[in-house]
Amino acid sequence: MSDAVFGLVAAGVGVLGTLISPVFAQRTNARTQQAEFERQQQAVRAQWERERHEQGLLVRRACYSETNAAFRRYRTQQMDYLWHVHRNEVNDIARDALEDARHAHHAAFAQAQMVASPAVLAQLDDVAKALSEGYRRTKHLEEGTPDTGDSFEVIEAYLQWIWERWEEMRAVMREDLGEENLPPSRPSSGVQ
Repeated sequence: MSDAVFGLVAAGVGVLGTLISPVFAQRTNARTQQAEFERQQQAVRAQWERERHEQGLLVRRACYSETNAAFRRYRTQQMDYLWHVHRNEVNDIARDALEDARHAHHAAFAQAQMVASPAVLAQLDDVAKALSEGYRRTKHLEEGTPDTGDSFEVIEAYLQWIWERWEEMRAVMREDLGEENLPPSRPSSGVQ
């Protein structure tokens, strides 16, 4: 009897194993599919993050390039205008060139305020304030009401100093874009 019971138990276990094995196989397959799905989702999220980062970098690069050019042009036009004031040769062409550069500067600055990193934005704010101050001082000199102590030479030195601030701003922009910084360039001293 014990052989018969043992045989019966063995047969029962065999049948039970045969019946349960598809359930275990199905659960194992479901776990494998879930793990694969999660890996795919993680890969898709990582790809999306990379593309988002790259797109943001492209947008910032284009914006920084435009802003850099606009700030540089505005400073150069201020220097040129200062020379016109110094020589008493201010005319509509000089005024228009300065105002065009000023408006391009404002537009580029407004655009940069939307995408710039906090470090770049701090530099942009500083240089924009300095450029506005240079514009104000040059216009006062032109009107014959310069600030106390202001002269052509003092304002020219101030605009040269803005060039150094611009170089700092450019270095922070390049760093934000992951680029190596270049050695300082020589300032444009304007028309002489």
